[in-house]
Amino acid sequence: MTHTKNTGALSHVRVLDLSRVLAGPWAGQLLADLGADVIKIERPAKGDDTRAWGPPWLPDPQGGDTDVSAYYLCTNRNKRSVTVDIAHPEGQDLIRKLAAQSDVLLENFKVGDLARYGLDYLSLRAINPRLVYCSITGFGQTGPYAARAGYDFLIQGMGGLMSVTGRPDQEPGGGPMKVGVALTDILTGLYASNAILAALAARERSGEGQHIDMALLDVQVACLANQAMNYLTTGENPSRLGNAHPNIVPYQDFPTSDGHMIVAIGNDEQFQRFCLAADRPDLAQDVRFTSNQQRVAHRTELIALLNQITQTRSTAQWVSILGTRSVPCGPINAMDDVFADPQVVARGMRTAMSHPVAGEIPLVASPIKLSATPVQYRRPPPMLGEHTDQVLAEELGLDITTIRGLRERGVV
Repeated sequence: MTHTKNTGALSHVRVLDLSRVLAGPWAGQLLADLGADVIKIERPAKGDDTRAWGPPWLPDPQGGDTDVSAYYLCTNRNKRSVTVDIAHPEGQDLIRKLAAQSDVLLENFKVGDLARYGLDYLSLRAINPRLVYCSITGFGQTGPYAARAGYDFLIQGMGGLMSVTGRPDQEPGGGPMKVGVALTDILTGLYASNAILAALAARERSGEGQHIDMALLDVQVACLANQAMNYLTTGENPSRLGNAHPNIVPYQDFPTSDGHMIVAIGNDEQFQRFCLAADRPDLAQDVRFTSNQQRVAHRTELIALLNQITQTRSTAQWVSILGTRSVPCGPINAMDDVFADPQVVARGMRTAMSHPVAGEIPLVASPIKLSATPVQYRRPPPMLGEHTDQVLAEELGLDITTIRGLRERGVV
């Protein structure tokens, strides 16, 4: 179901996406949003694991449930779904033929799995030397853990993220905590798409593709950012600080008379303006708090004072008062607040597409704003195997009789 002519920046690129769940499909959707023709290869009858990850399910126009999970919808827009059994020799041959016509192949099978089917990088490179082949695994193609399966939650723990997320052990509710979305998967998808674009750019000069080895654990370690450098600089493990920042104070949540708010003060001038807005200019002159270094050293005393001050007004009052003084602050929004926020609305972060089963469905829009080649919403997340006949006929030149035979033999 094509809605608009493809004028995207990557409209000349074809991606063969053998990945499933989140990290690989996230990379695939990003490339698809930018115009790439992404052919999603799925198992016959079952498809991507996330198709079954409900509830919630997409409602149908009559108010009942479809069999389309909300999870699947989040990461499969703008793709064409083709069902192929890669364990079948004829299925492997179909993948090889599609790979010969593709610029990029995405996969997240366990190390060595695709070699059994002749679909590994070296095998497909012999067919298409220009192919950019991106492998996404939990631990990478090398190292002592290479054969292990890796999942986001596991990697958040092993990769150090949970050691700095959550409240301190001594506080109520203290202990390690995962992030509320599968952030390591998402970050890996973002890194993978960036690496793919780099490999495509390199191919313009060399004429050859290459193998990209992406590991969730590598990405999680890389994304520890300042916390990793805090450790490497001092040799001391960072501690969990709840919503506080290890290097900046005050930079956390604060109670208000009707809830909570975020105050994110990044420099001394902002702290001074905060104190004026709070009718406590004396705090800005207190030698314990005059500089960020001093505020970090005296974190406990300052936060106790500020907690008392912030409870004197409502969240909305604080946001208004601090906003007029250019002090970064804001509410802690629930999802309904997020999608009703006037800035989110103005930026078009909710979109809608026509779905073959459910009618018009809501989707989260891409955050990428390109002036000359904007993101287009050409296809809703596809039904399982929705484009199998189309792709086999148009791209591989198979006739109806041949396709029917493949179906009868369980190849597609």
